[in-house]
Amino acid sequence: MNFLLGAINPTAFSLGPIDVRWYGVIIASGIVLAFIVGQKEMVKRGFHPDFLTDLLMWAVPLAILGARLYYVLFKWEYYAENPGQILQIWEGGLAIHGALIFSFIVAYLFTRKRNESFLKVADIVAPSILIGQTIGRWGNFINQEAHGGPVSRGFLESMFLPDWVINQMRIDGTYYHPTFLYESVWNFTGVVILILLRRVNLLRGEMFLLYVIWYSFGRFFIEGMRTDSLYLVGELRIAQVMSLMLIAVAIIIVVYRRVMIKESVRYKDA
Repeated sequence: MNFLLGAINPTAFSLGPIDVRWYGVIIASGIVLAFIVGQKEMVKRGFHPDFLTDLLMWAVPLAILGARLYYVLFKWEYYAENPGQILQIWEGGLAIHGALIFSFIVAYLFTRKRNESFLKVADIVAPSILIGQTIGRWGNFINQEAHGGPVSRGFLESMFLPDWVINQMRIDGTYYHPTFLYESVWNFTGVVILILLRRVNLLRGEMFLLYVIWYSFGRFFIEGMRTDSLYLVGELRIAQVMSLMLIAVAIIIVVYRRVMIKESVRYKDA
């Protein structure tokens, strides 16, 4: 496979009759790296070493299920006619908002059962969530999906992108905006900011809420460039509606807790 000659083969390797696709490898790599970073901070903050492992054993499969259900729900006209493709997640079609909704529900129930603070856990793993999202977008790159509108090769070259990225953005003879890359860079920037904010010792829950605001703000604008959006009605993009709602709710919660409740529990508090 020569990256310089054309599109990247979506199959990473084969195990007999089973093709292992890059999409799955990249998603799994993002989860592993996110776990490594999150685990270190969890132990530092006094959690048992098995706590995050136990949580992820429930959260990861249900997050993947939620991501697929969310996507299929808003593409139901297509999948109703092609039910055999509903389970073909290796072809793409995982909606991050569905994954986040399911994983947050699982995390809330799990922390309640373990008598731990959901907000404390959410604060600790917030940078890890963005790490997973940063890496996961490269799965879209391999599948040549989640891209923006047409651009010229010269435009892509002006971004100083390597040839293997530019060539992968050439689909059916047309070059497209690498919106996967824009979001990946935005998410990685968020990872750095959130890790630095640990030194500020914000109120408990604010690290997680800032993650919600940061990701949603970037996603709103990047989603507007994409050509494969899920739509609610007409030209109303679901991801943009979700982003605005999440930003508004997160800001309201931050202001309410600081002004009305005047909470004092901090990120680093036991």
